Amino acid sequence: MAYSTIPKGSLHMNPVIYTGNGSADRAITGAGFAPNWVWIKKRSSADVHYIFDSVRGADIQLQSNSNAAQYDYSGDANRSLTAFDSDGFTLGTNEGVNHNSQTFVSWNWKGNGTGSSNTNGSITSTVSANATAGFSIVKWTGSGANATVGHGLGVTPSMLIVKNATGTGNWRIWNQNLSSAQTLELNATSGALTSAGQFNSSATFNSNVFSVGGEGDTNESSSTIVAYCFSEIKGFSKFGTYVGNGSTDGTFVYTGFKPAFILQKRYDNNGEGWGMFDTTRSPINESKNMLLANSNALEDTSNAARIDFLSNGFKWRTTDTWFNPNGGSCIYMAFAENPFVATSGTSAIPVTAR
Repeated sequence: MAYSTIPKGSLHMNPVIYTGNGSADRAITGAGFAPNWVWIKKRSSADVHYIFDSVRGADIQLQSNSNAAQYDYSGDANRSLTAFDSDGFTLGTNEGVNHNSQTFVSWNWKGNGTGSSNTNGSITSTVSANATAGFSIVKWTGSGANATVGHGLGVTPSMLIVKNATGTGNWRIWNQNLSSAQTLELNATSGALTSAGQFNSSATFNSNVFSVGGEGDTNESSSTIVAYCFSEIKGFSKFGTYVGNGSTDGTFVYTGFKPAFILQKRYDNNGEGWGMFDTTRSPINESKNMLLANSNALEDTSNAARIDFLSNGFKWRTTDTWFNPNGGSCIYMAFAENPFVATSGTSAIPVTAR
């Protein structure tokens, strides 16, 4: 059946690789748009993740591998991401983002500038929304009680990644495929946790708002909370689950497009991390280039995480229980290298996975 999607995925989500030079005012280009959410990781040696967004402001870093509060580098001699630019961003001399001769990857998403006030929820939020691509950045001041927060997507969210930015607390992930009381922690290896108070499981998410409870990770009183919100855009993004088969002829996961980026986690067991894969670092199958969102480890290029990026999904080529556990349940989000269907509504012809 024909349907429309965005014409070029890389104008909304695009990984960029670069080599640091240690110099101030280093311009990183090639994103193809002005990014509003930038997630940077050093590949060639161990270092923390650096996450920035235009709503909280340049130089204000969060770490996906830590429960630490945000840190503002604007007053440091070695600054980090100093500006969001029209085709990328500008870096300072901080070695976490611009270490001389070290290799890096940045995953970049397009929102809508620094955001504007949204009063759809019981809490007023600041929202930078790119509804076309199903992405928004939402910031609010926590109330410490059950509340609703406007997200700007125009449809019900498929996934939320939330952090208490000014307090110590775990990253919380809500996903449409989990039960209403379950969450995952981006900075940890735990499986799905039952925590009804994080997202107020008795309330309904809708096209205008999502719900939070009174717990500290998602709505601590007086803290600044940030949420990265996603809705599924057919042919461009997918937020799903799969069951592994434990074979090198592994599970094939249909997305309806060739993924450019995948974030993945086993959720029915404790001990497995969040795998990050993209076709910019690994343009040729089998891909072996893995980073972990919950770890500061350098890029893993061993045989542990072998994956094929295919025209209509991805297929595991590993028996590793982190990624392809026999009978185990995994969750993922994926974004298209190129949307699978033209904006004219002409359906692309599905290609069988090989």
